[in-house]
Amino acid sequence: QVQLVESGGGLVQPGGSLRLSCVASGSIATIRTMGWYRQAPGKQREWVASITAGVITTSADSVKGRFTISTDNAKNTVYLQMNSLKPEDTAVYYCTADLRRTESTYFREYWGEGTQVTVSS
Repeated sequence: QVQLVESGGGLVQPGGSLRLSCVASGSIATIRTMGWYRQAPGKQREWVASITAGVITTSADSVKGRFTISTDNAKNTVYLQMNSLKPEDTAVYYCTADLRRTESTYFREYWGEGTQVTVSS
C-alpha cells in the first residue's frame, strides 16, 4: 500500500510565501516523477509543476519564477516553495507520484488527498 500525505497549506496574504510538503510512504521500490496539481473552486484540476529523477523540473507558465519544486529522495518527499502568492493561486493543492511498488513490475500514478491554500487579505 502507498500513501501520499500533503502538508503546509494555509491562509496567506497576497505577496506572501508558503512551502508545501508531500511524503510518499509504503512499499515503494522506485519513484520516477513527483508533482503538484491544483484545483480552484469551480475550475478543472490543473498541473502546477513536476520533478523527474530528482533533478529535471518543469512548471506551468502561471507559476514560473514564483514556485519552485524540489525533492528529498532519501525521504521520498517533494516540496513546493510558493513565493509572491496571488489570490488566483487559491486552490486545493494535490501531490502526485509516478512510482513502482516493491511487489509490482509496472509504474502507476498515486495521488494525495490535497491541502488547501488560500491567498487573501
